[in-house]
Amino acid sequence: MKTVGIILAGGNSYRMEKLTEKRAIAAMPIAGSYRCIDFALSNMTNSHITKVAVLAQYNARSLNEHLSSSKWWNFGRKQGGLYVFNPTITMDNSYWYRGTADAIYQNLDFLKRCHEPYVIICGGDCVYQMDFGKLLDYHIEKNADITVVVKDMPLSEDVSRYGIVRMDEKSQIYDFEEKPMVTQGHTVSTGIYLMRRRMLISMLEQLALEQLALEQRHDLVNDILIRYKNMKKIYGYKLESYWSNIASVESYYKTNMDFLKPEIQEEFFSGDNPAIYSKVDDYPPAKYNTGSMVRNSLISSGCIINGQVENSILYKKVFVGSNCVIRNSIILNDVYIGDNTHIENCIVESRGTLKANSYYSGEDGIRVVCEKNERYMI
Repeated sequence: MKTVGIILAGGNSYRMEKLTEKRAIAAMPIAGSYRCIDFALSNMTNSHITKVAVLAQYNARSLNEHLSSSKWWNFGRKQGGLYVFNPTITMDNSYWYRGTADAIYQNLDFLKRCHEPYVIICGGDCVYQMDFGKLLDYHIEKNADITVVVKDMPLSEDVSRYGIVRMDEKSQIYDFEEKPMVTQGHTVSTGIYLMRRRMLISMLEQLALEQLALEQRHDLVNDILIRYKNMKKIYGYKLESYWSNIASVESYYKTNMDFLKPEIQEEFFSGDNPAIYSKVDDYPPAKYNTGSMVRNSLISSGCIINGQVENSILYKKVFVGSNCVIRNSIILNDVYIGDNTHIENCIVESRGTLKANSYYSGEDGIRVVCEKNERYMI
């Protein structure tokens, strides 16, 4: 495919609370066996994009470890590959990434060395499946300067945390509001953009010149899309399939729980759809001992179940003690749950130890549980 991919994976959100104290949002576990960034990477490789750059910054260690080998996503080629860029101090620059546009600008040499005529930019914090080849065909057909992938959200959805777009009958975007406090629109930008590589380089270099004049222009949306909306032909490409953005505890919980629905499982994991790839850990299959009971749940490899699990997702290497009850909860990697423990409407942080006879419940919402007890001294 005549496209280079850029995945913006350096962000953080205070609404994720303790869940992002030690990892980036893009490294958050999803659907039992995946990380959030796996969906963007899989979409790239399934669309035959052979060269992808991941721009990481906040709490990047976990993400860098996950991306330590490109073979899991089939990027280990002589032509192309997977590149991970963190902020670097140079003779010309000593800043962290100050925004999405600045993150790309600080790695502009990578874009200049590429030969692909187009570039796709997306975030590492969204869960979806998409054929970028169809997006490129649409972009060429419309003779667009920039194509933005958009999604019609349900009327019940709070869209104030998204960018709201308005399009005419030809799908050309004529208005773009970034995170408005009040809006009547429900068509949101998914944070996926397609444009010519040379044009992106030119616009970023123009922003850099304006920064020399003490104008703070570092954001891809505000300082490029919104600024050029009346100067460039910007079109919207509607995504009809599932899409979810992870930016809060509630959205993270809801996205995971969606994977317990048969229609979502069918959309992502049926034989007719492209595969979702991830780094594989060599753990034994889950073990269900006498007295265990599991209903409508995802249980990952390395788990040992002795209690009751219902409408929940258990990630890798979780131990559930005898007479435990886990309902409507997400248990992250390597958690030890002592006997007679009750967990309901919770997200339990990874590598935690929950003492026996404990009770955890999210009565007014989703509760994030972080217990760092030493399990061998219990």
